[in-house]
Amino acid sequence: MSIDKILLDHGSGGKASHSLIADLLVPEFENPILAQLDDSAIFDIEGKRLAFSTDTYVVDPIFFPGGNIGDLAVNGTVNDLAMCGATPLYLSVGLIIEEGLSMADLKKILKAMREAARKADVLIVTGDTKVVPNGAADKIFINTSGVGLIPEGTNISGHNARPGDKIIISGTIADHGITVLTQREGMTFESPIQSDTAPLNHMVREMIAASDQVHALRDPTRGGVGTSLNEIAAQSKVGIKIYEEALPIREEVSGICELLGFDPLYVANEGKLLAFVGPDVWEKVLETMKASEYGKDACIIGEVVADSPGKVFMKTRIGSTRIVNMLTGEQLPRIC
Repeated sequence: MSIDKILLDHGSGGKASHSLIADLLVPEFENPILAQLDDSAIFDIEGKRLAFSTDTYVVDPIFFPGGNIGDLAVNGTVNDLAMCGATPLYLSVGLIIEEGLSMADLKKILKAMREAARKADVLIVTGDTKVVPNGAADKIFINTSGVGLIPEGTNISGHNARPGDKIIISGTIADHGITVLTQREGMTFESPIQSDTAPLNHMVREMIAASDQVHALRDPTRGGVGTSLNEIAAQSKVGIKIYEEALPIREEVSGICELLGFDPLYVANEGKLLAFVGPDVWEKVLETMKASEYGKDACIIGEVVADSPGKVFMKTRIGSTRIVNMLTGEQLPRIC
């Protein structure tokens, strides 16, 4: 079926997003750096390997338990750089502000960005501000771009997952997406939940120091864990097997997903990562992650296999096996 207009589904991070990128954007700007399609572009300048990433945040609502659009924007770009093994150094910030946004809200967002940058040990060094008429945006949109330095000998990419690798998730899934959804809909529950937005670069640095067999990293944001696993399977041309009973999900988050009909595998995370680690060193890397503030709930959720390249399978709690496809449709629009 031919589609002649952009749909919300194209922003889901799932199958439609990937089709838009692969079929329209990449061919228009085709070059070897872009073709890698990792979380950051990687290139050499005067003997140094650099990572460069950009992202735009349109989350609704702009304030939510655990964070706001400001620290979300900083953490998101920091994490994209870290997923390539880079040490994030400098960020730019572009603000598109709707006329009528209160100065108090803007100051609160900027303070959150400053604190997030401090925690990540990066500097915001340049930026741009535009103001659009009331009704032409939705309070505020933020773009952050970042540059980081990749240490010598580090080679982490979505293309590098290998059969035998263990797959580690750094903590519970679906926290961010469900938090934003419940705030958007005005839903309240006895057990409070909050976004997991956090900078992961310091934990990644310790993981790389612990072992040179961290082959691939990915932060499962839009499209969630299910989509990210499919991306890695396709890039590395490997099969991936995960175990439903191993997936860490907070009881309250699981309950909300069941109530509303959402699969937590496809709900966004903003402070978690997936690590593909060699079979001989996974215990050391897992121990390193557990020592971090942002990895204390890390666990093994599966492994990489040689058969069924490009496919992701999940062994369910009842012992059956089902295919985990890339997200189709827009579960939660404007989640980041």
